[in-house]
Amino acid sequence: MNEYILPIVFGVTIGTIARIMMLRTDYRQYPTYLHGKTIHLCLGFIAASLGAVAVPAIMEMEFTAVTILTVAATQFRDVRNMERNTLTEVDGFELVPRGKTYIEGIAISFESRNYLVIFTAFFATLVFIIWNIYYAIIAAVLSLFIGRFLMSGSTIKDIVDIEHHPLHFDGAGLYVDNIYIMNIGLPERQEEILKYGMGFVLTPKNMNVVSTIANLGQRQAILHDVSVSLGVFSDSGTPALTPLIKRDLDDGRIGVFVLPQVREVNKAIKIIGAVPVLENAIRMPSKSKKHNKEEF
Repeated sequence: MNEYILPIVFGVTIGTIARIMMLRTDYRQYPTYLHGKTIHLCLGFIAASLGAVAVPAIMEMEFTAVTILTVAATQFRDVRNMERNTLTEVDGFELVPRGKTYIEGIAISFESRNYLVIFTAFFATLVFIIWNIYYAIIAAVLSLFIGRFLMSGSTIKDIVDIEHHPLHFDGAGLYVDNIYIMNIGLPERQEEILKYGMGFVLTPKNMNVVSTIANLGQRQAILHDVSVSLGVFSDSGTPALTPLIKRDLDDGRIGVFVLPQVREVNKAIKIIGAVPVLENAIRMPSKSKKHNKEEF
């Protein structure tokens, strides 16, 4: 039997397990079960195979075989395009859309996780060949932990303080605390909003967060996740019952107005806190040289 068979099988197995661990259907219901998962598991198996086979190819000086990794990079870039196009097409049918920024973040995640699978399979196979299966198991477990760590990012609760505030009207103006949300003139709509609506204020923990939560894509992600998790008391053609987020221009706080079907304050706070901080929304103005006094 070829000496590389067992290491390759081991690497492919560990890489596929890594992809399974990084693939889960959560409250956002994506990827869908079963067909959406099948696509990504197959791509994960292919990525694991590429990573595992690359090690013997290098050791046998078959450097032309390694060029297949560049082809793989192109293919996995197409995975990002596939996810982006799919989610963009269906987003128009959501009562509360994800938004383009959220979709782009999801698409990037699916592409990057295939690269993590390649790294995991490559590392596990390399250790197996150089040492033995026992060291390879340790390396595989370490790689899986690293993969789990890298796939998780910051969430809203890490960057803001979340507080519940009752909704109130000042004339026709709807407010969350002192943050103006929108104008509602019909008394019937005002009664519905006070009955079914909930308000929250997100206070940034530092100056960088002010710019991050001001991003329209980040705000839309908050509204989408809350609406998916708790339902939404709204329908098409009822703009007055549309969840909204508005910003306090003085201090950077944002007021969240939602109309959930499950009106539980603590649960809503947990869901808002679990919304991922989108990579494309992150801003670091404090890192600018203009904020460094030594530059003046």
